[in-house]
Amino acid sequence: MAVLTRTPAALDALLCGLPEPWVRATEGPGTWSPCQVVGHLIHADRTDWLPRLGMILDHGTTREFEPFDREAQRSETRPLAVLLDEFHDIRAECLDRLRRLDLQPRQLESKGLHPAFGEVTARQLLATWTAHDLGHLVQIARVMARRYREDVGPWAEYLSVLKPQ
Repeated sequence: MAVLTRTPAALDALLCGLPEPWVRATEGPGTWSPCQVVGHLIHADRTDWLPRLGMILDHGTTREFEPFDREAQRSETRPLAVLLDEFHDIRAECLDRLRRLDLQPRQLESKGLHPAFGEVTARQLLATWTAHDLGHLVQIARVMARRYREDVGPWAEYLSVLKPQ
């Protein structure tokens, strides 16, 4: 919860008020801009984490999770400020719902059925939500840093964020 609560503010601090070239930049074809990442986080909060947690708690392994469309935000064109506000609101709502569940250790070990992985626990799902946020914060920072790939000259050798993955 501590990390999930901080993600909207971290995104605001990193992106709010930046010019369009910064927030629409990508690492190349088939990659996401910071705006698309925020759109993806909104989509995930709306359709993935808590709906899947609900499936685990209500149905266990008797019903498989709905597939998650990881590319649903690909055509996101709304202004970044709108996306950041929406993400702040949806995340606050999700965390409020999660707090109200007051999950106990036994519930965290409850199992659900993922379409690709098979049995997963509620604890794993919540840990994945947190790691997912952190991974996308890294992704945004990497996209932004790589705008300077040529400009840093020889220092690129010392900047791991500029090296191909």
